[in-house]
Amino acid sequence: MKIYRFVVVLCLFFLSCDQKTKVEKEVEEIPVDIKVERFDKVFFETKPEDLAKVKKQYPFFFPEGNDDNVWLQKMQEPIWREVYEEVQKKYANFEPVREEFNELFKHVKYYFPKTKTPKVITIIGEMDYNTKAIYADSLVIVALELYLGKDHKFYEFPNYIKYNFEEKQIMPDVVSSFTYRNIPAYPDKNLISQMIFEGKELYAKDLLLPQYTDAEKMGYSSEQIKWCEENENYMWRYFLENEMLYSLDPKLTTRFIAPAPFSKFYLEIDNDSPGRVGAWIGWQIVRSYMKNNNVSLSELLKVNAKEIFEKSKYKPKK
Repeated sequence: MKIYRFVVVLCLFFLSCDQKTKVEKEVEEIPVDIKVERFDKVFFETKPEDLAKVKKQYPFFFPEGNDDNVWLQKMQEPIWREVYEEVQKKYANFEPVREEFNELFKHVKYYFPKTKTPKVITIIGEMDYNTKAIYADSLVIVALELYLGKDHKFYEFPNYIKYNFEEKQIMPDVVSSFTYRNIPAYPDKNLISQMIFEGKELYAKDLLLPQYTDAEKMGYSSEQIKWCEENENYMWRYFLENEMLYSLDPKLTTRFIAPAPFSKFYLEIDNDSPGRVGAWIGWQIVRSYMKNNNVSLSELLKVNAKEIFEKSKYKPKK
């Protein structure tokens, strides 16, 4: 009997591998050729007297109401010139990143066939970490000054924020922007709805970035992922026992969903916990739902949180 079970498990394992290989083979056949425009280079290598030409070519980067002196100052200010030089050192050859974009959008086209293949435009923005990478229909805009490496001298941000200022986070950030645009806003403001909303975005990374680790998808270290896995059951019991899942308390968003140096259980474990553990739990709920329901990725994004939770059969690992 044990031998029989082993054979069945082995067959299921290889069947799963074959299926995954089949999907990836189909993905590889999708023609995608991402075009990249280095606006960062165009802007900083343009002579001040030629600014009007750049504004005409890229009007969406020059909102009305701003005096030209704003742009001329940025072109010539020493600190921004230094930022530009550092970006060029890091991304003198952008081809490896472009190839990753090709791979990503092959997966996007596979799961969302009607999606346009976007053009990628690189910029040097204003160090706004909330807009590191933006997907906007036919454009992907990447602020390269925020992907120089977490230990770069320019960054005077808290560690939990600058931890993801790495080249490896460009694709996860693009997927986040893409997915959030495709998830309907949740009508319920309770904690479980927010958890599942974030869980959908993270599950999209499972399919669109299959070669990435859970830590990279989440923006965690491997130790933080391990902490969540080891404390999954404890966290879930905490939410249940404190009747938090259907609570509308806005403070719960700050405590468990929003980026933070740690999550706020108001217990000793706070010292070891990463931020956003509510999003991580939501991810596990969505994963469980997708294992137990035959739903496409595009359909998943539209399913309401209540249905996902009820049909997920989610049980934390003990």
